[in-house]
Amino acid sequence: MTSSTSSVVSTSSVITLKINGEKHTLPVDHRTTLLDALRERLDLAGTKKGCDQGQCGACTVLLDGRRAVACLQLAVAAENREITTIEGVADGDRLHPVQQAFLDLDGFQCGYCTPGQICSAIGVIEEHAAGWPSAATSDVRPEAGPPPLSAEEIRERMSGNLCRCGAYVSIVEAVARAAQVQADGRRGEDVPAGKGAAA
Repeated sequence: MTSSTSSVVSTSSVITLKINGEKHTLPVDHRTTLLDALRERLDLAGTKKGCDQGQCGACTVLLDGRRAVACLQLAVAAENREITTIEGVADGDRLHPVQQAFLDLDGFQCGYCTPGQICSAIGVIEEHAAGWPSAATSDVRPEAGPPPLSAEEIRERMSGNLCRCGAYVSIVEAVARAAQVQADGRRGEDVPAGKGAAA
């Protein structure tokens, strides 16, 4: 009778996650989602658990500046990446332009989906500014440049985020306003020092 030696495979690791500019080291089971690591292990409860199947967008965060649903992202796969949650989008006491637009234009009702909506909107605005087309973009040639960020474009780009209260009209308006504020800010940065913005 021969004896076989079976190797034991570890099912957990100690990982370091960089979240909102701070490093957090924690042991995790390899099956732990980023959403559960954020909420259950690090007490960052701003990222909401909705469907837990990647369909509602309530758990949207930014990974290296791009949108990701945290319920489908394994925590171990997020190591060495820049993770931004809703707790990290403001600049100190100064709200992010998307947050401010959501407040000003009532882009929420119960607020449960709002953190994911805001993180997704931040990603949408950056993707549009970079010239990425959407399914609603009629001319996808690179030389055509970014299409106007119309209501149709915003609705298509934000379609992965569901609002059970139905605040979609205000959400679209908030994304459009925040995109304009950020575009104006970018143009202001391009003005040579001492010249001032054109009147």
